[in-house]
Amino acid sequence: MEKLTMLIQKIERKHIIAAIGIVIAVSLVMYLIGVLGPTEPKLVLVGAIPDNEYDPAEWGKVYPLEYESWQKTKEPRQTGKSFYKKGWDTDKVVYDKLSEYPFMALLFKGWGFGIAYNEPRGHWYMRIDQDEIDSSRVKAGGVCLNCKSPYMDALVKQYGNSFFSMPWADAIARIPVKHKNLGASCIDCHDNKTMSLKLNKETFKRALAKLGKDEFSRQEMRMLVCAQCHVTYNIPKNEAMQSIGLEHPYDGSRWGNISIENIIKLIKKNAHWSEWKQEVTGFKVGFLRHPEFEFFTRQSVHFNAGLACADCHMPYKRVGSFKISDHNLMSPLKDDLFACLKCHPQSNERLVKQIKEIQDRTLSLLLKAGYHEAVVAKLFEKIHVQFNNALVSDPLYAAAKDYYLEALYRLIFMGAENSIGFHNPEEAGRILGDSIGFSTKAEGYLRQLLAKKNVNVGNSINLELAKYLNNRGKHKLMFQKQQEFNDPFGTVEKTVPRASLGL
Repeated sequence: MEKLTMLIQKIERKHIIAAIGIVIAVSLVMYLIGVLGPTEPKLVLVGAIPDNEYDPAEWGKVYPLEYESWQKTKEPRQTGKSFYKKGWDTDKVVYDKLSEYPFMALLFKGWGFGIAYNEPRGHWYMRIDQDEIDSSRVKAGGVCLNCKSPYMDALVKQYGNSFFSMPWADAIARIPVKHKNLGASCIDCHDNKTMSLKLNKETFKRALAKLGKDEFSRQEMRMLVCAQCHVTYNIPKNEAMQSIGLEHPYDGSRWGNISIENIIKLIKKNAHWSEWKQEVTGFKVGFLRHPEFEFFTRQSVHFNAGLACADCHMPYKRVGSFKISDHNLMSPLKDDLFACLKCHPQSNERLVKQIKEIQDRTLSLLLKAGYHEAVVAKLFEKIHVQFNNALVSDPLYAAAKDYYLEALYRLIFMGAENSIGFHNPEEAGRILGDSIGFSTKAEGYLRQLLAKKNVNVGNSINLELAKYLNNRGKHKLMFQKQQEFNDPFGTVEKTVPRASLGL
C-alpha cells in the first residue's frame, strides 16, 4: 500500500512539472510575439474590392458597418443642436446664407453666390445640391465637380483640361448615370487593397507639394483626406472667362502656416484668378471657398495638440462587439459632443456653453466686418455714379481700393469657413479684426476724397439691402427675416444703424 501511494505521488509531481513547463513555454511564445510581432492588429478581410470601384455599396459588402453609418448622412439631424450652422435638420428648412448675413447679398452681387448661397445639407447632398440650387452657381462648368464627385480626376484624364471649362450639363452627362448624384465616397479616401488612407484629388496633391512636406503620418492623413474638399482654391480664367483649371493659393506658404495674408497676396498677383466682377464696385475680384484646412492648420489649439478632422467629426464608436470610425459625419454639437467628451472631462453643458461663447464672439466680428465693408462698397458706387472714372487716379482712391480688397478677402474667407471660428478662435479674431480695420481705413480715404469734391455723404449710408436680397434668380428668392443673424452683443447697430440697412 505504501509503495502504491509513493507511485501516485511521483506521477502527480511529473504532471505538475510538465504543466509548469507548458505554462512557461506558452508565456515565452506570447512574449516573443508581443515583442517581435506586429505592433497593431491586422485587418481581416472577408472579400475583395476591385480596382477603380466607385460604388459605395460594393465597398459596403466588405465593410457593412462603415457603409451603414455613411448612409446615415442623408438623414436630417435633430433641430436646435447647432447655433449658427443649421444644415439639414428635422425642420427640413434649407437655410439661406444671404438671409442669415444680408450684407453678403450686396457684396456678392454680380455672380452666383449673390443669387443663391445656402448652408450645406451635408455629404449625402453635396452633388444633389448643385442641381437644386440656382443655375448661376454652376456657370464655371466642369471644374465645379472637383469637390463634388469622385469621378473628377478620371474625367480630367479622359477629356483633358477641356473638362474644366465644359458646360455644366455636358460635364454631368459624363458621369455614369448610376452615380450622377454620388458625392464623396469610399474611393476618395481609401486604398481598395489595404484600406489605408489615400488622396484622390490630383490638384490637391500638387498643392501639398508646395508646402515643403511630402510624407504624412496616418494621423495627418486623417486630416488630409478631408482637406481634399474642405480647402480653398481659385479657378483661373482665360480671356473669355472660361475655367481653365483649379489652383490652390499655397506658393510661399508652409505646412501649418498657410496665412490669409499670403493667400491675398497671391490672388492680387494672379490676375487670371479674378473670377467675377463685383457689381456694386465694378471691381474684378477673386474668391475663397470653404477654407477649413488652411484655417485649422494655422497653429490652432487642436491642430497643435495633434488632432485631426476625423477625431472630432468621425469619432470611434462601438457597434455591437466592433469598434469603427463613425462615417456619419456631422458637427460634434449635433452628436451631443460625443467626440469632445472623450478628451474633455468637463460636463456637456459647460462645453456647449464654451462653444457658444466662441461662436458668439466670431459672429459679432463677422457682422461688424460685413456691414462695414458694405458701407465702403456703397461709397465706391456713389463715386463711380457721380464722377465716373474721373477720380480713379487719385491716390486716395487707390489707397481706399487696396484697403477695401484686403478687408473683402478676409471677410469672404471667414464667411466661407464652416465652424464660425471654432476651428481656430484666435485666428478668427485676428482676421476679422484686421478686416474691420482695413474697411474703416478705406471708408476714411473715400470720405476724404468726396470731401475734396465738396460732397457730403452724411453720417450713415443707405445700403439698400432689400434691392439685393429680393427676387433673386430664376426662383425669385426673397429675404427670410426669421433666418437673419443678429449681433449677440448688440454693438453692430452702433456703427451701422439698423435704419441704414434698407431692409
